[in-house]
Amino acid sequence: MTAATEYFFLGVDGGGTGCRARIEDASGAILGQGLSGPATTRLGIEQAWASISRAFNAALDEAGFGPDEMALTHVGVGLAGTGRKGSVEALKAIPHPFASIDFVSDGMGACLGAHSGRDGAIVIAGTGSIGLGFAEGRDLRLGGYGFPISDEGSGADLGLKAVQLALRAHDGRIEKTALLIEVMQRFQNDPYEAIGWMDRSSATDYASLAPMVMRHADQGDSVGRRIVQSAAEQIDTLVRTLFDQGAPRVTLLGGLSSPLEAWLAPDVRRRLKPADGDAVSGAIILARKALQAT
Repeated sequence: MTAATEYFFLGVDGGGTGCRARIEDASGAILGQGLSGPATTRLGIEQAWASISRAFNAALDEAGFGPDEMALTHVGVGLAGTGRKGSVEALKAIPHPFASIDFVSDGMGACLGAHSGRDGAIVIAGTGSIGLGFAEGRDLRLGGYGFPISDEGSGADLGLKAVQLALRAHDGRIEKTALLIEVMQRFQNDPYEAIGWMDRSSATDYASLAPMVMRHADQGDSVGRRIVQSAAEQIDTLVRTLFDQGAPRVTLLGGLSSPLEAWLAPDVRRRLKPADGDAVSGAIILARKALQAT
């Protein structure tokens, strides 16, 4: 191996639905990839690390790496839930065979990937919502404090509003529309079924109603349109505020990003920038920074 190619870079994107890993050489050629299940500190440090390990071990196996190559590999991990107190310290204390390992939140990993490591910001509109970024040495963060107290404009927020309004329509407090009728059909037209569902439901369960809300909104349902327009205004605000706080560029990401983009204000749509790369790319950028710092 030459000096230019003696180091390798392993990026891991660990989220609430799954974990992806990729190994690249110094030129950016992909050597191995791996997948595993959910990786978030919400499940506990041990379980998060177990999922991360399964993903990177699959990538290492595909690359044919042994101890010598691992000792020359710098690792970056974007992980959901790193904001929990003590989580990063606990993760860094776990023994590993690599040259270095560093952790950031999954959102910050996605931001690094979206802008090739340059200053910029992202708004994630998925099950939850958040605005994140870097600008002139400052970290930017807007919202994302968790459903139901935050995550405005998210899939979970769309679902919550649909259920709230469906119950009002069932009572006769507001007019029924096709959307609200379909929501109540999910609960056999019984408010007490909705109560039982509420008691056991997570943000993901509420977000499962978002495609229905979007479908009815696109078909002209008046309540669906109001719900989606309100969500789009929340995303508009996140994007504009990130620009106001110094972000030179903003990218919209997440499962709702494409469906919602048509509902955003024209000035916001014009200013959005496509992502350069994905969250694994961002984790690899983090890994490369560790080498540059040595």
